[in-house]
Amino acid sequence: MPDTPLPDDLRALLTKPNPAVIATLGADGRPVSVATWYLLDGDRILVNMDEGRKRLGHLRRDPRVSLTVLDEAGWYTHVSVQGRVTEMRDDPDLADIDRLAVHYTGRPYRNRERGRVSAWVEVDRWHGWGAAARD
Repeated sequence: MPDTPLPDDLRALLTKPNPAVIATLGADGRPVSVATWYLLDGDRILVNMDEGRKRLGHLRRDPRVSLTVLDEAGWYTHVSVQGRVTEMRDDPDLADIDRLAVHYTGRPYRNRERGRVSAWVEVDRWHGWGAAARD
């Protein structure tokens, strides 16, 4: 499993609005995975959650995550990154969720009623499959 930095072709894959699944660790140590939007933000990956999500508690207790991104052009090509949340903050004006929503849907986020929290994942390691594989 290669360490960072991410090669240019994987960065290009991660800049697309691909389907993704993020895994966190529950209080009992079990992995918990959910679909998520993500955005490559410099060398980190931005995710954003509703303020009521259990995932926030998981990340506050244990910042380790795994994110698997499936190439929207063909899921056989995918990349999984392992890392940790290095920054988490409220998104009071919904700027971060709007960035994600525009990236995926072309429009700002619709639900303006609930608070949001942004988290940035620093990539420690990654593994590619299909066209993203490394020998």
